[in-house]
Amino acid sequence: MASKRNVRYSRLAVDEDDYYDDSSRRQHDPRFDYTPTTYQKIPWKSIFLAIFLLLLGCLLLSLSLFIFTGHMGGELAQAYGFLGLGLLTFVPGFYETRIAYYSWRGAKGYQFTSIPDY
Repeated sequence: MASKRNVRYSRLAVDEDDYYDDSSRRQHDPRFDYTPTTYQKIPWKSIFLAIFLLLLGCLLLSLSLFIFTGHMGGELAQAYGFLGLGLLTFVPGFYETRIAYYSWRGAKGYQFTSIPDY
């Protein structure tokens, strides 16, 4: 078990590189302004790309499955190629589509800002 330690904390000295005005108050930096619309912007291009990757991955995985089971002609090397490409496209497509769906539904912990905007 971890033991509790009585540690006294003290303030650090103010860095001279920080931006301060004459009254020793921190100047306003507009880069860190919070606006609710910033977090609700929907990255449509990214969502469409994620859906495309998801569908392409499903197609490639099903092609590899058909070649493996013999329902479709092809060599085993082709099936492994389709399987690899299918996994490479399905996994990120599924991940971002899931985030977009839960954000749209309003699930706790999911926001559209988790999806990169292109």
